[in-house]
Amino acid sequence: MNTFTLIFIAALAISISVRMWLGQRHLRFVASHRNTVPAAFTDAITLAQHHKAADYTLAKTRLSFLQIIVEAAVLLAFTLGGGLQWLDTALSGAYASEILRNILLITSVMVIGAIIELPLDLYRKFVIENRFGFNTMTFKRFLIDSFMQATIGALLGLPLLFAVLWLMQASGSLWWLYAWLVWVGFNLTLLAIYPTFIAPLFNRFEPMENGTLKSRIEQLLQKCGFTAQGLFVMDGSKRSSHGNAYFTGFGKTKRIVLFDTLLKHLEADEVEAVLAHELGHFKRRHVIKRMAWIFTASLAFLWILNWLMAQTWFFSGLNVTSHTTGMALVLFFLVLPVFTFLLQPLSSLYSRKHEFEADQYAAVQTRAHSLISALTKLYRDNASTLTPDPLYAMFYNSHPDAQQRIARLQTAAHN
Repeated sequence: MNTFTLIFIAALAISISVRMWLGQRHLRFVASHRNTVPAAFTDAITLAQHHKAADYTLAKTRLSFLQIIVEAAVLLAFTLGGGLQWLDTALSGAYASEILRNILLITSVMVIGAIIELPLDLYRKFVIENRFGFNTMTFKRFLIDSFMQATIGALLGLPLLFAVLWLMQASGSLWWLYAWLVWVGFNLTLLAIYPTFIAPLFNRFEPMENGTLKSRIEQLLQKCGFTAQGLFVMDGSKRSSHGNAYFTGFGKTKRIVLFDTLLKHLEADEVEAVLAHELGHFKRRHVIKRMAWIFTASLAFLWILNWLMAQTWFFSGLNVTSHTTGMALVLFFLVLPVFTFLLQPLSSLYSRKHEFEADQYAAVQTRAHSLISALTKLYRDNASTLTPDPLYAMFYNSHPDAQQRIARLQTAAHN
C-alpha cells in the first residue's frame, strides 16, 4: 500500500476520532449543566429557557455525529473507493476538451456532495429548527433559495473555475501565483457587489425609518467616524427567528444591516451597543486582517498544490491514475480539511480575540451594561448554550464563552 495512503487514512482516522470525542465531551458537559443557570444570568434567563438552550445544543451536536460519518464516507468513496477516477474516465470518453472535462468533474463532485448533504440540511432546518421554534422558512422558500444559490454559484463560479484551470495549463510553473491574483480579485469584486446586487435577490432591505433609533445610530456612526451607503433593515424573519446585525461591503459600498428580528427584541440602547460592537470590528481592522490571513493562506495552499501536482504518490495514494489539473485541484481541496483540522483552534482563537476587542470598543463608545443586556437577550432568544464544553469551544467557537464575555464587560463597566 502506498505510504501516502497510510498517512491519509491515519489523518482521517485522527480527525474523525477527535471530532467525535469533542462532540461527546460537549454532550456530557452541556447535559451535566442543564439544570443550573449560571449565576451571571439568573436574573435574565429562566431555568426553562436554559433547558431549551441545552436541548437545542444537544440536538445539533447529535446531528453533527451523523454529518461527520457522512462526510468521511463520501471522501473515502471519492478517493480510495475509486469514485473520482470513475467519473474522470466516464467524462474522458465523452468530452475531448480537457478543460471542459475538468470543469464537469469538479462540478459533478460538488453536485453529488450537495445531494448527499441535502437530507441532513433538511433535517436541520425543518426538524431541529422547527422543534425549537426558530424556523420560519417554508419548503417552497427552501427550494427557491437552493435554486437561486446554485444559479448564482454557477454564474460566478464557473468563469472563475475556467480561468484557474486555464492558468494551470497555460501559464507554466508560476500558475499558482497568477491563479491567486485572480482569486483575490474575484473575492474583492464579490465583496463590492454582494450588498447591492446579490443579497437583495434573497432578502428585502428597507432603509430604516426616521425616528429616535435612527438618530441615535447616526450619531454613533458620526462619533465612530464610520460612513456607510445606508442603514437597512433586513427581513430575516422570513427564514428564521434568530436575530443578528452586520455590516457588509467595503469602500463606498459599505452598508449596515439590522435583522428585523433583532429590532423586535432589543431596546434602542441595546441595538446601539450591538451596532457599536460591529463597528468595533471595522475600527480594529478585523475584516482586513482576516482577509489578509485568508489570502496569505490561500497563496500557500496553491503553492503546495503546485508541488503536489508533480508528485505521482499524491495521485496514486488516493487511488487515482489520471494526473490532470482538474483532478489535482479536486483531490487537494477534498483532502485538505483532513490535514488542517488540528489547526482549527488557532483560527477560532484568532476570531475570539477579535470578538473581545469589538466588545471592548463597544463598551467605550456606548455603555457596557447595554451590550451585556443585549447579549443576554440574544443568548436567550437564540437558545445559545451558556455552558459549552471548554475544549469543544476552543476548537469550534468563533465567539467567546458567554460567561467570560459578560465577565469582561462587567469589569469594563466598573472601570
